[in-house]
Amino acid sequence: MKELSVTGESPDESKQGQSSTGPTQAPSEPREPAEATAPSEAKASSEAKEPEAESAPKAKAGTSPAWAAAPRPSTDDDARTDGAIPTDPRRSLSAGADARKPVPDGAKAPAEARQTPRWAAGGTDVAGTDSAAQATVALPALGAGAGAGAGEDTARTPAAEEKRPAPGAAPSGAGARPAAVKPAQAPVRESEPVPPVAPPRPPAAGVPGPRAAERPTGVPGPVTPARPATQPGTPPGPGQSEQRPRPPIDLLAQLTNTPAPPQTPMRSVARRFKIWGPVVVVLAVGVVTAQMVRPLPKPTLALEGSASYTFQGDFSVPWPDHGQSAAKVVGAGSLGTSGEQKPVPTASVAKVMTAYVILKGHPLKKGESGEQITLDAQAEADSAKKDESRVPLKAGQRFTQEQMLQMLMIPSGNNVARQLARWDAGSEDAFAEKMNKVARELGMKDTVYTDPSGFLESTKSTAADQLKLAEAVMQNEVFRQVVRMPSATIPGLEKPIYNNNALLTTQPGTAGIKTGSTTPAGGALMWAAYRTVDGKDQLLLGVTMDQRSPGGDSNAHLKRALDNTQKVIAGIRDGLVSATVVKKGQVVGYVDDGLGGRTPVVATADLKSAGWPGLKPAFKLADGGRAVPHEAKAGTEVGVLTVGDGPGAAKVPVALQKDLSEPGFGSKLVRLG
Repeated sequence: MKELSVTGESPDESKQGQSSTGPTQAPSEPREPAEATAPSEAKASSEAKEPEAESAPKAKAGTSPAWAAAPRPSTDDDARTDGAIPTDPRRSLSAGADARKPVPDGAKAPAEARQTPRWAAGGTDVAGTDSAAQATVALPALGAGAGAGAGEDTARTPAAEEKRPAPGAAPSGAGARPAAVKPAQAPVRESEPVPPVAPPRPPAAGVPGPRAAERPTGVPGPVTPARPATQPGTPPGPGQSEQRPRPPIDLLAQLTNTPAPPQTPMRSVARRFKIWGPVVVVLAVGVVTAQMVRPLPKPTLALEGSASYTFQGDFSVPWPDHGQSAAKVVGAGSLGTSGEQKPVPTASVAKVMTAYVILKGHPLKKGESGEQITLDAQAEADSAKKDESRVPLKAGQRFTQEQMLQMLMIPSGNNVARQLARWDAGSEDAFAEKMNKVARELGMKDTVYTDPSGFLESTKSTAADQLKLAEAVMQNEVFRQVVRMPSATIPGLEKPIYNNNALLTTQPGTAGIKTGSTTPAGGALMWAAYRTVDGKDQLLLGVTMDQRSPGGDSNAHLKRALDNTQKVIAGIRDGLVSATVVKKGQVVGYVDDGLGGRTPVVATADLKSAGWPGLKPAFKLADGGRAVPHEAKAGTEVGVLTVGDGPGAAKVPVALQKDLSEPGFGSKLVRLG
């Protein structure tokens, strides 16, 4: 064993030779107990003075003051080192792990025991500065536990040191510790917390501090409190940790610093559900509300696929073998065309457009004569042209609008057409522009007008285009009356005027419309005829153009056009029949509520229509000017079924086959439009 080196330090001070920056770990090599004191001396001193210390310890030179042995609660400063750097918070918050317990005489302190900083034990740091001397600046706050003879700590002897309680766990491998002595003072009350004391700063490196023996008398040294046992006055037994109450701040820290549970896929899903779930619910409620309060789509009528009919039998129109033609039964459908539909000169058939434009700008009703028109000098000059069809007129004469239309359409006066153009538009060119505008409105894509009479070869059209014009103009009652007149007597004219359309007198049922013939155009005829079917007059319309006779005379061309047209009219009249195309109660369509709901509609009566063998008339279902309801009882009329084409088409009302209901909740919710 090594020989004890006697210095001015007490065994506790030599044991606290650690860095001032905080408690250090136990030295790697264990020290023998002889380095602190001789076992025989320590044991003898302990046995001799123990009764005296237990009965009434007194402050003597070289012994620690009474306040130094008094226990005190642990504060945050117990776990701090120089510079207020906190130690491991788990040690300060875990009283059971760091609880100090007395060490029997001659036994080594456990390695896990808490270490006391050098400055608190009264030792010196590595630079030799007495940290305990600096700690006295902050320790007066603890004066409640101080006793007399506070300055006698510098004259302690090893024998007196053994009477002090163990300041804490000694480093692993340290020598024998003095026997623990119960404190003479009353235990510190647990309900009375001690304010924290900031540790003093260590001296600068290289500056030696006063040693323990050089401390001035009366300056208390650092206090290492003795922690209370499990029960007051009862030291903990072997293997039992010393317990002490935790400050409220430590309990709060333990509660608030509880680590989160480990992350798992299920916790991630649950967390996302908690975050986004309310948002999704709010959005869903908003969407549902919006879908419910949105206006419903307007119900519409649609045809059923079974709504169709085809006339039985065979039929063909006896078309001319040259030129071009077109025909239709107004209200039933088109009979088709013949020949190449290319623009050709129209001749006087162009006067039909002139009459249509005048009636559009200056409408006339049945029985009305219209405005008075005064003839100009140009009308009188045009009357002298021998190569044109004309009416003898004189400047200054006055005729009514109706009389002017008769002179235009019956004898086909070119001078009358020009006079009407100047009266209406101011000039013939301006009137020709109006004629072309109306032609575009009617869909006459292959037609161009350059003059109001058709005398110019540049005025061209097709039979199909002129058929569109015939259907439009024949809706005017005044016009229909004029064109079917074989002749007329007009006051102011020297003699009656006669119609060039011989079919008005030779072909029963013929109703006009206008003839035309020139060398460039050949013979042309826009015609109209009637056929009574099931007590109803059916209007037949057609156009025959570019009809030529081998002789080359314009009158011969016109005769050829009249002859070929007569065959067409006769063939259509003979082939026209009537048939029941829709029966009462037949499902012809349905009401579409706009959200996928369909309610069938049926015909309220049998429907007959005129046609010819092989005709497949067009079916149309419309509301008839009445809005289709969202809800209605079965049998309610909701529209009209039309069979055919044009103003003369056959019609029958349709009604609901069953109750019509408003769309349900599901249909409203999933609608997109």
